[in-house]
Amino acid sequence: MKTIKILDKEFCISITEAQINEAVQALANKINADHKGCDEPPLFLAVLNGAFMFAANLIKRIDFPCEISFVKLASYHGERSSGKVTELIGISDALVGRNIIVIEDIVDTGNTYESLMATLQRHHPKSVKIATLLLKPEVYKKQQHLNYVAMEIPNEFIVGYGLDYNGLGRNLPDIYTVMKN
Repeated sequence: MKTIKILDKEFCISITEAQINEAVQALANKINADHKGCDEPPLFLAVLNGAFMFAANLIKRIDFPCEISFVKLASYHGERSSGKVTELIGISDALVGRNIIVIEDIVDTGNTYESLMATLQRHHPKSVKIATLLLKPEVYKKQQHLNYVAMEIPNEFIVGYGLDYNGLGRNLPDIYTVMKN
């Protein structure tokens, strides 16, 4: 079992790059099928920083005209959600009447997603869907429907493939789970 150390924590590999790529392709296939023949190009809205790798890999597999933009939100400190979502870089594109597909790295408590949805609704889009690489169903208790989920994972702290621990580990091509001491 491959392990790494980041700061004071040890992590073991839990999802390989190959498994991630397979899940991203399957998700792109679903999105492509759902949007085949659409006359209005949707706007993909990627949530930074964590979703940058997923967004890059997903968008290059989309086979219909689309646009991409970014929003930066923060809700984590260390390995725990603060429960408060801070908008660091806001929405700058005109969203009125647009079909939006939010690209998220992970949905756990759903606080970030709920906050973003409230913000997006104030811009009066035609529709909003979400595509997330990872879902922690044990802790997601919100009412909002998640349209596209690539993988479900247990409620454990992870790093890699864009996800970080205090800013480190985003560059790892695999996903690692913190090892219990």
